Amino acid sequence: MEQRSAVLLGAEGLIGKELLHLLLDNKLYEKVTVFVQKTLPIQHEKLRQIRTSFDDLKEYEKEFEVDHVFCCIGSTMKQSGTKAQFLKEDYEYPLAAAKCAESQKARSFLAVTSIGANLRSPFFYIKVKGQAEEDICQLYIRSTHFFRPSVLIGKRERIGLYEKAIFSLMRLFSFAFVGKYRKYKPIKCENVAKAMVAAALVEQNGVHVHESDEIFNGNCNEVVNQQSVQHM
Repeated sequence: MEQRSAVLLGAEGLIGKELLHLLLDNKLYEKVTVFVQKTLPIQHEKLRQIRTSFDDLKEYEKEFEVDHVFCCIGSTMKQSGTKAQFLKEDYEYPLAAAKCAESQKARSFLAVTSIGANLRSPFFYIKVKGQAEEDICQLYIRSTHFFRPSVLIGKRERIGLYEKAIFSLMRLFSFAFVGKYRKYKPIKCENVAKAMVAAALVEQNGVHVHESDEIFNGNCNEVVNQQSVQHM
């Protein structure tokens, strides 16, 4: 199987960190370019880091001449501080990355959005995520994937007491998330990252939405391992 190249945005985040390690460890990827605001303390023969603001992604359009573009950019209202800043980080940046992927004819664009993403939602956070999905769908990219995880389980550098309490409660009562509520069950960041790699390697045409419960139940390791065996 031919080798792949990838661009990753958001490698500093919970899912992005896991995804970066998976891409560097996977023999199918020969080159991984990451866009970061602060240089990562990682050195690898496959890795190229571009330190820049996401405000000027179009200046780096040629860097998107790769097979797969992974977008893990995302924030919270508390981290962003204002609605305008949140809109920039969770809508404008992902859309700009998708446009770069389209212009350079990337095979796949894979983005993390949010559970419940809906353009018609009365909630600003969910509405912005839905708007991002809607507008990215209008672009001509062979394979587009949106991942909508529930509460993420991972090591956070910064977390408030309120968020810490919520996360603890959801993990404690995760057994109660069954049936139609299963998609709200907390999910490990590494599972989302594995699902993204698996979907990228399949390269299935069209637009695909992956809900949290589907990611949770996915056989991602099996798919990735099968692809790796074929390559050896």
